[in-house]
Amino acid sequence: MTMLVCSAQKCVYNDGMYCSKGDIKVGGEEARRVQDTCCTDFVERTSQGGKNAMGTASQKIDVKCEACHCVHNEDYKCAAEQIGIVGAGACECEQTECGTFKCR
Repeated sequence: MTMLVCSAQKCVYNDGMYCSKGDIKVGGEEARRVQDTCCTDFVERTSQGGKNAMGTASQKIDVKCEACHCVHNEDYKCAAEQIGIVGAGACECEQTECGTFKCR
């Protein structure tokens, strides 16, 4: 499992910079730079919706990864010890990024 820190504060799964979803997927099959990646599981927290009841926020999480040009991608799973999802003001998944992405 990968240690995840997430700055996408508007995501329904974000609970104190950790994720309560249990697993995430980083998108960006053709990514060659950080800006070409995203967290495909991002869901905007609306004013009507409170915290997500999916589970308990966890620092370690399974990360599936479509960014096959990333040095951390091993058979579509992230092998980095720690990653950061960036997107403090994100309102949709395309406004998030995998800050740990590094092109081969």
